[in-house]
Amino acid sequence: NWDTGIILSVAAVTSPALLCPQGPAGGSKDDCATNLFTASGECCRACNVGEGVVQPCGVNQTVCEPCLDSVTFSDTVSATEPCRPCTQCGGLQSMSAPCVESDDAVCVCTYGYFQDERSGSCRQCRVCEVGFGLMFSCKGSQDTVCEECPPGTFSSEANFVDPCLPCSSCEENEVLVRECTATADAECTPEDGQAHPRAAPDPISPLAAPKPDGSPYAALPASKQEEVAKLLGSSAQDSWRQLAGELGYQEELIASFTDGQGHPRDGQGWTGTPEDGQAHPRAAPDPISPLAAPKPDGSPYAALPASKQEEVAKLLGSSAQDSWRQLAGELGYQEELIASFTREESPARALLSHWGRRDSATLEALVAALRRAQRGDIA
Repeated sequence: NWDTGIILSVAAVTSPALLCPQGPAGGSKDDCATNLFTASGECCRACNVGEGVVQPCGVNQTVCEPCLDSVTFSDTVSATEPCRPCTQCGGLQSMSAPCVESDDAVCVCTYGYFQDERSGSCRQCRVCEVGFGLMFSCKGSQDTVCEECPPGTFSSEANFVDPCLPCSSCEENEVLVRECTATADAECTPEDGQAHPRAAPDPISPLAAPKPDGSPYAALPASKQEEVAKLLGSSAQDSWRQLAGELGYQEELIASFTDGQGHPRDGQGWTGTPEDGQAHPRAAPDPISPLAAPKPDGSPYAALPASKQEEVAKLLGSSAQDSWRQLAGELGYQEELIASFTREESPARALLSHWGRRDSATLEALVAALRRAQRGDIA
């Protein structure tokens, strides 16, 4: 029919959808990143990371809107995907990284638990029995890995944090009464036959503990610490980052030591602020060895056995009032660095570990700060 042919010809010319159903006239689909086109043949715009699609393109161009911080997120560039709701950490999970416009929240199991990869649920960490010590820590999706204490070491407590400890050796004026076994340390007695029991920690206070052997890092003067830091920072291979990993730091806390562009902040976390608030010129470094230094007076926090440090961290972390935050403030930490500890599995443990490397980190200072933070029960 001649009339029908005329109508179809006119429709083909006037209808954009029929004129260009797959792309812009005279152009190539390869030029359009989204491979989607409006009814007029214009390449559909994609929403950037941190934005979601409110109205897909069709007659009109794509409409995007920013995702809401802590509510929704979008981690892809898309012309079709809206913002997605943030994951909510609940139950035995805590948030190690918050939900922002461009990334979802990261949830991890709370201290003492690990994430089972099969079920996705949090399971309690395995406890190393007496005679066994920690080989690999319980964290992330890794359960505790224990090892039987080899000869020369022992473990007399069942827990999931302590490795096998080296057996004690009798001193020159002592005789061996009981050999060291995998489950108990050696026992020595003075040659004169009189019993002189060794000092035992106060069972009430986790801070009452004898000093261990060795020279704690806190004993190093600030000038020597500064020289070590300079030698590490002068390496083009970022050797300070490698050292941080060897010292057990997580990537989130390592990042907090930088200025946001990957450059380490000057001195943050390595030396403490003088307690009198006054500027003191640093002494010239020893040209022979930056680590040659006498021990300071007092009881450095680093002298506290790992099991006692862990007990203090547990007591702080078990408080619903976030008393570890109050303690951090009393110890002179700024909010920015305090916030970085919240990304760790145990913020209280991360705080104490970080503070313990300061010159001023003594048991006396910690006890005073705990009392000011209304946690005298720990001291």
